Amino acid sequence: MFDVAIVGAGVAGLTVGQQLRQAGYGVVVVEKSRGVGGRVATRRLHHTRADHGLRYLEEKGELLQGLVKILSDRQILKLWTDKISLSPDSQITTNCYVAPEGMSAVAKFLAKGLEIRLNHRVESISVNNQDCWQLNFAAVNDELPASLLAKALVVAIPAPQALMLLESLVSQEVLGRLGAIEFEPCITVMAGYSSSCRCDRSEKAILFSQNDNLAWIGLDSSKRLNSEAPVFVIQSSAKFAQLYLDAQDLQPAARELLASAAKHFIPWLDNPEFFQVHRWRYAFPSRPLSEMFLDAQTSLPLICCGDWCGGNLVESALQSGLSTAQRINSQLQNLPLPGANFLNCL
Repeated sequence: MFDVAIVGAGVAGLTVGQQLRQAGYGVVVVEKSRGVGGRVATRRLHHTRADHGLRYLEEKGELLQGLVKILSDRQILKLWTDKISLSPDSQITTNCYVAPEGMSAVAKFLAKGLEIRLNHRVESISVNNQDCWQLNFAAVNDELPASLLAKALVVAIPAPQALMLLESLVSQEVLGRLGAIEFEPCITVMAGYSSSCRCDRSEKAILFSQNDNLAWIGLDSSKRLNSEAPVFVIQSSAKFAQLYLDAQDLQPAARELLASAAKHFIPWLDNPEFFQVHRWRYAFPSRPLSEMFLDAQTSLPLICCGDWCGGNLVESALQSGLSTAQRINSQLQNLPLPGANFLNCL
């Protein structure tokens, strides 16, 4: 039996977990994927890696400033660029920090010391006869436990997924609030090129605000310490991703994005040596919750949180995690929490 079970190992879920673990609670984080971080994601491919989710971190917000400073001091982050190009001819000035080992290093830092069970997809949740939450997992193999028990539950996943998981557990009012949260999708292409390809343009990244297909192109290999050949990450607009939201084959979408990148940025981008494609169904909250968390107000503690609470940035996820931990703590033993200082203990 755990004090708190957290579903989802994104930034918000990891922040809740660290707050409560450092206060002395018994905490477990369960995650359906093979790694932590959610959209703070890095893909290994062809002897290199590419950030196909979160592009970079900016010093926007007090919590994020603290995180960037600590990660920079520990040489996990470095300054990547101080300008982002806008299509076609203008630029914005902003300090962008990246991890040479991949942005997933940020999530791995936040996950330090936590008990995390990867490849654990929660199939259903119920209240058992010991008056606690029971999380039941989809069968993967005989070695994994079928369920676990916890006194309190945090659901730190996108609101549409939380809605499906909690449909039989919470009130119609809570379901309505979850159902009102809206997300925009995104398709990401990671493409590698011959070392003979040269980038004559100085931009490391370009942001497209008025393009039907493209939202972002970044020279991802410039984030790495010893990159021998260019690797680009291309992210689609929400409008484009909607066209392929339920497509089983994303190769045509990738080819179309590569063609658009070649047209609007560098001509040889439509001829990669290799590429991979990933679909983010819940990439960016377009209609977030105004509060920092959603208390389901059930008989046992149950809180929903994430970057869709209070905004749609990493700062929102951090703040949502802190606020959720405070609420869970008040419903349990009311132990002293580390607050934003939890980063210094990692």
